[in-house]
Amino acid sequence: MKTTVSTAPYGAWGSPIDAALAASLDGRPEYVGTVGDEVWWTAPRPEEGGRRTLVRLRADGTEAAALPAPWNARSRVIEYGGAPWAGLARPAGGPLIVFAHFDDQRLYAYEPDGAAAPRPLTPVSPVGGGLRWADLRIDADRGEVWGVLEEFTGAAPTEVRRVIAAVPLDGSAAEDRGALRELSGGAHRFVTGPRLSPDGRRAAWLAWDHPRMPWDGTEVILAEVADDGAFTGERRLLGGAGEAVAQVEWAADGMLLYVSDVSGWWNLRRIDPDAAPGAGPGTGSGAVSGTPLCPREEDFGGPLWALGLRWFLPLESGLIAVIHGRGPAALGVLDPETGELVDAPGPWTEYRATLAAAGTRVLGVAASPRSGYEVVELDTRTGRARVIGAAHVDPVDPAYYPEPRIRTFTGVDGREVHAHIYPPHSPDHGAPDGGPPPFVVWAHGGPTSRSPLVLDLEIAYFTSRGIGVADVNYGGSTGYGRAYRERLRERWGEVDVEDCAAVARALAEEGTADPSRLAIRGGSAGGWTAAASLATTELYACGTVSYPVLDLVGWADGGTHDFESRYLHTLIGPEEEVPERYRERAPLTHAGRVSAPFLLLQGLEDPICPPAQCERFLAETAGRGVPHAYLTFEGEGHGFRRAATLVRALEAELSLYTQTFGVTRTDISVLEFTT
Repeated sequence: MKTTVSTAPYGAWGSPIDAALAASLDGRPEYVGTVGDEVWWTAPRPEEGGRRTLVRLRADGTEAAALPAPWNARSRVIEYGGAPWAGLARPAGGPLIVFAHFDDQRLYAYEPDGAAAPRPLTPVSPVGGGLRWADLRIDADRGEVWGVLEEFTGAAPTEVRRVIAAVPLDGSAAEDRGALRELSGGAHRFVTGPRLSPDGRRAAWLAWDHPRMPWDGTEVILAEVADDGAFTGERRLLGGAGEAVAQVEWAADGMLLYVSDVSGWWNLRRIDPDAAPGAGPGTGSGAVSGTPLCPREEDFGGPLWALGLRWFLPLESGLIAVIHGRGPAALGVLDPETGELVDAPGPWTEYRATLAAAGTRVLGVAASPRSGYEVVELDTRTGRARVIGAAHVDPVDPAYYPEPRIRTFTGVDGREVHAHIYPPHSPDHGAPDGGPPPFVVWAHGGPTSRSPLVLDLEIAYFTSRGIGVADVNYGGSTGYGRAYRERLRERWGEVDVEDCAAVARALAEEGTADPSRLAIRGGSAGGWTAAASLATTELYACGTVSYPVLDLVGWADGGTHDFESRYLHTLIGPEEEVPERYRERAPLTHAGRVSAPFLLLQGLEDPICPPAQCERFLAETAGRGVPHAYLTFEGEGHGFRRAATLVRALEAELSLYTQTFGVTRTDISVLEFTT
């Protein structure tokens, strides 16, 4: 039976992809690992207040949630968190799981096959946000769990210290802070969890200090591990101010594997720690550090926005599983002796930075433009890849999914700008008469990040209603080498705004988008770009700004958390050298120039971009006759996780566009504006 095709106006199309459906599938499996023969991972539960549960895939193939409500396996270290759990298979008694509980950030031990509730392993801190933990590993021989400890020492968000520490599994530290054993010396402001050599005699980890971010420059630290587990003889092995090492692991032969961008791309390298003095190569001066194993103009790593990310993993066979690409990220298996790299088959275009291995099996999390994120297994013996967990199930007919186009545009000064273009698409509707469709330009967060090429039901929510989406990986985005990433250095608020505008104008000039019905949206750093675009260009008819950075002076002066408190040093420039730039670039300074309708969305418990910034921005725009709406959400932090919040935010955004573009819809609440 042939489907009747309607020619309703763009933006007025009916769609089975409603906001509730998009919200129910928000999030993805993360932090995959193995516990004996079982595969485990964290999984989102937006309908349960946005908590993260643990899911286990038993050896017989059955999948089950293994952490009951209200337990929430999510770390707040550096606010963006990191690997929040570790597991141990025991000969008797079943698996032992240690996880960080979001509500109090304590570590808990849990025996999922037993009847007892999780028991605390760490105390509640009397200061600040508690003792926080991430990037965990269980040392069964010593009866401890090792990881990164973040401890607040005062009331200010920057009064914090981080060290590698050990926690007894017997629970003795739950009431006694003194029972915790600090392993690293605390010489660096930021550290990752330790990676132990095959013989257990050495530990390696990454460290960096303000004002650098981890994608600017990190150091590989090496220490000896004494019989009692103490770290001795800490020294810098390689890395420095101009070399960002994103991950370090040990090979079975005692060589150290790491991903460094010293060549301009995050490539995998190998070094003999005994042949590399601490003051040797890799100081950031351009010297080549270690031996490249597969030199390519591709990235085999990425930005350390969380601790415990893994872009590569040594296998028992001596091969190395790697996630690599230029833009989209594929899973491959690398022979470090020959440099041969064979990619896994399958439809997946994006693998997340989480890998685990069980014998010859490599486990990861991947998605494609036709499927959400799934747990995928690659058998390195046969070369076959298959979904083993969190399998994508089409909630609607896939005919409603958008059909992305990978595009490269020409921006200011002839520079390349990468983007994914999602034109309006529906099996029920054709293009109406009267010109091209409206388009919304999406600016991703970070800004040192990237928009993946995967199925996103938020994008489908708009494209299936007749509104196109241009997802822009503007200059500063990762996945395209260090030079592309550093285009944003001291030019945040310029390059990102220019690149988004270049894509929007090109789409309008070629007839893909209606130049009078362009919008822009973004969250976090993307919210900054959206707000700056509204304030400094007249290109957009409206915009959606979510949990944004708006006031640079306030943000730099204790207005955000420690991890990003010096981020502006590279994005804008050292404040002591260019103080006027902090005022001139800020959207708050130019709020009076905003003339297009806008929607502000803000979580009231956001420690990264607090509500005060939105409130100051609104005070500057009040009474100027610009239609706007400000929606706040109790219990939400930086990025929304609760289903009710996601539904309200998405429907409000659609209402902004339909009202601005002159489209009538009766299936959503009308967003009320003030002026």
